[in-house]
Amino acid sequence: MDTDDELRWETTDSAVDYTCPGFDVRRDEVTLPDGTETDYHYVDEPHAVVVLPFTPDGDVVVIEEWRQAVGRVNRGLPAGSVEADDADFAAAARRELREETGYEADTVSHLFSAEPTNGIANSVHHHFVAQGCTPTAETDLDFNESIRVETVDYDAILAAALDSAEPRSASNRTQSDDGGLRDGRAMLALTQYELRHGVDPEP
Repeated sequence: MDTDDELRWETTDSAVDYTCPGFDVRRDEVTLPDGTETDYHYVDEPHAVVVLPFTPDGDVVVIEEWRQAVGRVNRGLPAGSVEADDADFAAAARRELREETGYEADTVSHLFSAEPTNGIANSVHHHFVAQGCTPTAETDLDFNESIRVETVDYDAILAAALDSAEPRSASNRTQSDDGGLRDGRAMLALTQYELRHGVDPEP
């Protein structure tokens, strides 16, 4: 980014106000373009990977996981933070797939990377497509992960991602979706894959 951009904020100090497993809450002291001095809090977390895994038959391996923030079981894709021991993002994708589902892939290829919530977090999510996934390993879940694994038809999960159900208010966000898909990472991965590859789940 151009350091002379008139929209740029100047960061004069930065500190972590709160830390927990997985992320920190960071406070930057900044000067706005009009000279106003204020502070800005955001979530500071490692890069992460999201995996869209296909079985040899073309089905998608999905996970159902309890999400405390919304108080319900969430259907989504294997995902997690990149760790120091990962050789690269692709290796992290293979590891997360194996740990969360017990599936291993013949091939893993990068689909796209995105900043999903850059108004409140510095997260970068690297989305991968895994082909030829088979259940040949043991899961290795974190202590706070409650997950079950299933395979679903690609067209069915894509239709769920494209479902135009009415948005829910804060008062009913925990309501069941009757098989729908609400997970933003999964919806983005599926729709981006469809845009690039069409309905055929082959690379």
